[in-house]
Amino acid sequence: MSCPSDNTQVVDQSSFWSHGSIHWDAHRIGWAIAGGCAALTVLISAFSVLQHCRNYTNRAEQRQIIRVLYMPPVYAVISFFSFRYFRSYTYYSLIQVVYEAITLSAFLLLLIEYVASTSAGHTAEGAMARKNKQSLPFPFCHWRYRPTKAYFMYTLKWSVMQYVVIRPTISVVGIICQHYNVLCSSGPYSVHFAEVYLDSIDFISISVALYGLILFYGLTKDELVGRRPLAKFLSIKLIVMFTFYQSFVFDALKGRVIKGTEFWTPTNIADGLNSLAICIEMIFFSFFMMWAFSWKEYKIQPGDRHTSIWRPLWDSINFWDFFVEIGSEFAFFGSWMRGRHRAEPTRPDFGQAFGVEGYAPVGGKAPPRTSYDDDIRLAPYAATANSSPEYGAYGDRPQRV
Repeated sequence: MSCPSDNTQVVDQSSFWSHGSIHWDAHRIGWAIAGGCAALTVLISAFSVLQHCRNYTNRAEQRQIIRVLYMPPVYAVISFFSFRYFRSYTYYSLIQVVYEAITLSAFLLLLIEYVASTSAGHTAEGAMARKNKQSLPFPFCHWRYRPTKAYFMYTLKWSVMQYVVIRPTISVVGIICQHYNVLCSSGPYSVHFAEVYLDSIDFISISVALYGLILFYGLTKDELVGRRPLAKFLSIKLIVMFTFYQSFVFDALKGRVIKGTEFWTPTNIADGLNSLAICIEMIFFSFFMMWAFSWKEYKIQPGDRHTSIWRPLWDSINFWDFFVEIGSEFAFFGSWMRGRHRAEPTRPDFGQAFGVEGYAPVGGKAPPRTSYDDDIRLAPYAATANSSPEYGAYGDRPQRV
């Protein structure tokens, strides 16, 4: 059993240029608008990324910020191609949504770095180890958890980062199913096609990821004051919400308001309108992200030279830290399931889970630290021998004495 085709049998053979002038039909007008908006989004985001690269004073935070800033141009460029080559729209949409998983994972690691930076006082009062047992967010508010349990913190990180594993897998499977014409993304929505099962897995996976982010925000909102965490989260999540709901609206209008033409089926038109809308919206989201993830708090001090752009760009596309994080979570749970981990971890295990070492019980003293700013990092990162004099062990510029 195979899906009905989304495309017409007849292909438009006319060229963009006709009789010495541009052939301005509806598709080519949309093509020009989508291309112009995508180009403008790339320029705005490139400026914001460049400012972070030239003021790259906190590697741990800014490498994640740059990854998030890539989201509008990635969505805009892919949407432009999905409009231009509308017959292959499904393939482009499956590729596009993968970057949502990368962005959410980068955002979690950024929040963790923000929280870690609040423990500079070397005391439990100024760090997360002071958190007490509390209720989970809705709808599991009748269950309580203790944040200082190491297994809980690893679980929270995995709840978000599992999406960066599952979502690309779903897209790869979806592309294969589309090739063999058994995906049927535009209907009919039937158990006989793969779309139903892939959507169900995706819904569960992203729901768990978002719940983990909400839980972490509720747990650390006092430590995140002044960091615009809500604005940052909205700048990411609104992109996902806009693309999902407007796609739902356009699909609902197929066959009712949206009618097919000689070369475009109702599905082609609905997909094209969705792609065009995304290209336009990404201009505004790129400005929003420029404000929410401002480079000004990392600005180089007058008299200091700006950093090179190449290392920040490499850091942003080098996802080895994701692999290390995921690997450490698998290793922890494997050890825990084999009974090698302590059943009742003490409070300092929060620091082990999040890489924020040096906590002490309330009323006690933290162990001395010779270079706190360079030592604090998200576990399991470690200082490397490749650290340059310009950067600290984790990319921070050395502090002047």
